[in-house]
Amino acid sequence: MGFAHNNVLHQNHFRKDWQRRVRTWFDQPGRKLRRRQARQTKAASLGVRPLSLLRPAVRAQTVRYNRKVREGRGFTLAELKEAGVGRKEAKSVGIVVDHRRTNLSEEGKKVNVERLKEYKARLIVFPRKAGKPKKGDSTGADLTAATTRQTLAIPDVYAAEAPRAITAEEREAKAFRTLREARSDARYAGIRKIRAAKKEEEEANKKK
Repeated sequence: MGFAHNNVLHQNHFRKDWQRRVRTWFDQPGRKLRRRQARQTKAASLGVRPLSLLRPAVRAQTVRYNRKVREGRGFTLAELKEAGVGRKEAKSVGIVVDHRRTNLSEEGKKVNVERLKEYKARLIVFPRKAGKPKKGDSTGADLTAATTRQTLAIPDVYAAEAPRAITAEEREAKAFRTLREARSDARYAGIRKIRAAKKEEEEANKKK
């Protein structure tokens, strides 16, 4: 490779001090094995506890993604109250609580309340002492029932509809026009209300 014009000459340093200046990752396979063994040890020590904590089903943010349903940070206090679960009790049985989150729709709240009730119905709380169960602990046949460590799946919020023919009324409907009219009605509702009140007042004055 030749050089032309008055350019800077390259000073390529190929003899680096590998021991001090270059970081290597030769311990990656060993770390992977240690992490796996640590996970197995932790899972064995947890016994029959669920693998992950229970979280609510929430809509993703922004108009672009809000059709998707995913796991949220934690249940609201209103959802816990409606499901009959105490705030301190929730933390002790693997339910995450988020006091900052608020419910913006009745549908979303209903989904999470049902999720909590289903979890509570399936929950088995083993007493610390076998002979002395406390309030809220499972007793009798529940202690010998089959257990699973999988948490509840995110519910499918869309009801599947069977295919059908498009009706004449649906074919004639104009979705864009309907949306624009609804938007216009909402925008000018206040002005129209003032105008109507003013007109009534003028008519009342004329009759006098």
